[in-house]
Amino acid sequence: MTKILLTSAGMNMGKEIHTILPKPSRELKLAHIITASTPEVNKEYVIKDRERMMTMGFDVENIDIEGKSEDTLRKILENKDIVYVQGGDTFYLLKQVQSSGFDTIVKEHINKGKLYIGVSAGSCIASPTIEQSLWKHKGKNQYGLTDLSALNLVPFLIFAHFKEENRELVEKGASGTKYPVVALSDTQAVLVIDGRWKVVGEGKREFYNGFVETLI
Repeated sequence: MTKILLTSAGMNMGKEIHTILPKPSRELKLAHIITASTPEVNKEYVIKDRERMMTMGFDVENIDIEGKSEDTLRKILENKDIVYVQGGDTFYLLKQVQSSGFDTIVKEHINKGKLYIGVSAGSCIASPTIEQSLWKHKGKNQYGLTDLSALNLVPFLIFAHFKEENRELVEKGASGTKYPVVALSDTQAVLVIDGRWKVVGEGKREFYNGFVETLI
């Protein structure tokens, strides 16, 4: 069974995370991929998320994929039960994903039945492309990226941290893409099990371009 949880705000969804764990959290090793936070000035959100993981009982290791090879990452992650990809700069994260081979490793991880949890940028890269990051951050430093193709773990775009003030921006962006779009508030996530999905958490659902929940 493959399981993916794509969130806006990570451990804010602690209840939902707990319900999909294969065994008690104290028996699970979690790879906390912090690479997206590298360009960020304020990394307090990373520290808080890690503290919440520790409180839940996970065995947590912070991992930066920058500069690592595919073989190195495979060895680092081979005994991890959860790959938790933290938020931050989506463009920077995708650049390191592409250059390190992390895209290959994470798919191997998921196909072995291990859990992928994305947070903001970590959720956006699960989409076929990160073009949705341009809707809100047009003109942002893209670190030389020439290809915005992402992990393609799901066939739709994730727009994270949705608020009512973003509605017009998301509607405009959705009208210019071929992909379905789900806009997630900080109290929501997309749960994916064996290639089917639904939005979990609290708040009004925001779907665009024919996004349909397929998991009952």
